[in-house]
Amino acid sequence: MHGYIAPLRLRLNGDALLSNWRWLAGMSGGAACGAAIKADGYGLGAVEVMARLVRAGCRDFFVSNWGEARAVEPLLDDGVSLSVLHGVRDEDMAQALASRARPVLSTPAQAARWRAAGGGPCDLMVDTGMNRLGLDWRGGLTAASEGLSIITLLSHLASADEDTSLNPTQLARFRDVARQVKATRYSLANSAGICLGTDYGFDLTRPGLALYGGVPSPVAAPHIRQVVHPQVQILQRRRVMAGDTIGYNATFTASHDMEVAVLNIGYADGYLRGFSGKGVALRGDVRLPVLGRVSMDLLAVDVGTAPWLVEGEWLDIAYDLPAASAASGLSQYELLTGLGARYDRIWDG
Repeated sequence: MHGYIAPLRLRLNGDALLSNWRWLAGMSGGAACGAAIKADGYGLGAVEVMARLVRAGCRDFFVSNWGEARAVEPLLDDGVSLSVLHGVRDEDMAQALASRARPVLSTPAQAARWRAAGGGPCDLMVDTGMNRLGLDWRGGLTAASEGLSIITLLSHLASADEDTSLNPTQLARFRDVARQVKATRYSLANSAGICLGTDYGFDLTRPGLALYGGVPSPVAAPHIRQVVHPQVQILQRRRVMAGDTIGYNATFTASHDMEVAVLNIGYADGYLRGFSGKGVALRGDVRLPVLGRVSMDLLAVDVGTAPWLVEGEWLDIAYDLPAASAASGLSQYELLTGLGARYDRIWDG
């Protein structure tokens, strides 16, 4: 509805987004630094994210499927590339052949389909140990890649956020693959992979999580800034008497008379039940603990320390991603990509 102002919003810090990308670019050891903008820019809005990063100098973007590609293709310009990570199905061929985006081919059938259709430049995904998408690193690469004009040869690290022997193993395998398959450039590192060091950078890095305020490694912690700041309005302030319960299944019982605010946010907005009894709203430096269960659309917080708060006022939701992940048991990825469509998304900077 025209002019509608939602009772919940995301304040999105554009300066922090660009600061994060520039730090990741500097850590990429001379490799170009791209950006994963799949899942609608990790929940922030892919068009807005891409526009800001293009202006900052980012030239390589990655989405999951051709529906996501359609949304951001108008932003493609000379020197800006878009890769579709899930390759190309039969159903995608008409759009893919007409698009300036490139498919990231990951199966022999996709490679044959693209070749037979006379498709132009493409990317190629090789699996080096994650056993997700990609051609098997152990064989068949020459036949699958024959006749293709491969811009970027990619693989994906399975455990870059952990100190594990799988990381150097995948690195060695990818180096071997790079000797076998001719491509314009080679790409292995995601956000956490960038933090493993420049050996993982090759020609192009593909950060996602860290762009948006996620911290994939202790190396990144001092440098990554929070981008997403949820805010929500108070719908009602009420007094709860000692012995009364709050929320579904009465999981919280008031030990004394309390002042409670009911907020317009819930698990339908991505503020999931893992925050029940653990999350925090904020007004300045005043912390307002979540009481009882998070429900679909509503949340109760203790406002006993904030007697001035009334219906209609806005509160911040504590959403520093590492801290929110530790409190809720949700991954930083879930916290970002689960943010719902009911927020107004407002960019600052």
